[in-house]
Amino acid sequence: MSADEHLLLVIPPPPGTSEGARLIDADPGQPHLSVLDVAATRGDGVFETISVGAGHPQALEAHLDRFARSARMLDLPTPDRELWRTAVQTLAARLADHEEAWVKIVLTRGIEGQPYPTGWAYGTVAPAFHRERTEGIDVVLLDRGLRSDVATTSPWLLAGAKTLSYAVNRAAAREAQRRGADDVVFVSSDGLLLEGPTSTLVVRAGDTLRTPPDALGILPGTTQVDLFAAAHQWGLRTAVEPLRPADLVDADAAWLVSSVRHAAPIRSVDGVPRAVDAPMTAAMNGFLRARRT
Repeated sequence: MSADEHLLLVIPPPPGTSEGARLIDADPGQPHLSVLDVAATRGDGVFETISVGAGHPQALEAHLDRFARSARMLDLPTPDRELWRTAVQTLAARLADHEEAWVKIVLTRGIEGQPYPTGWAYGTVAPAFHRERTEGIDVVLLDRGLRSDVATTSPWLLAGAKTLSYAVNRAAAREAQRRGADDVVFVSSDGLLLEGPTSTLVVRAGDTLRTPPDALGILPGTTQVDLFAAAHQWGLRTAVEPLRPADLVDADAAWLVSSVRHAAPIRSVDGVPRAVDAPMTAAMNGFLRARRT
């Protein structure tokens, strides 16, 4: 096992006891997941990826809130918050020698027909995102094929849950690559901007940072929330409101923000170049990297 790679397994309590689950160390280089686990056979589970700065988990409580929210949407057992907090903090401490790292926590429905979920936490060093953070990214707009009210009309589609079912997101990323782009911004079938496959959209119009509301069936953005809380430091206001493609095209600046990549400025949309606000981007990423909670 590499010194930069760490794994904790969540072990369920013995049957018929009142004991809680516990954590054990495991070798990430060895097999641990059953071939019958629904994580592998059906993508039936939830996860969170928490950025770690010099050993400090960032936005941990918000990630645990979202983890519990996703589990609730999938009718999974309520995650033991203290157990998962301990798992993240333990792995983060082991990665304290690295300025940027991440920890992923995963909860699945378990082996089909058995009563216990499967869970684990994995931590390692973050990849380098210098190019994306400084030079920017090219994005394409792709139709998600769902209306913006899908979370209300069809909750069984799990829009806004962070599930292990990532085949569509990966297909969208491949389509972006086929079109010569780096990433995607999804658009609802009724014409509203949504999110990236792994990120939240933020645009600046004048002195206001704007982002779409999660009521549109998108994942609540933990990184976006932290940026909006800090916006006053940069003399900016914030607004959570529906956006259309024209709002992205006409924006003074735009970013896709996420836990590990942080703020990646959008430099073109569907092949059309757009301005990058380099000073604002640097301020955002400096703030995000410096977080200690």
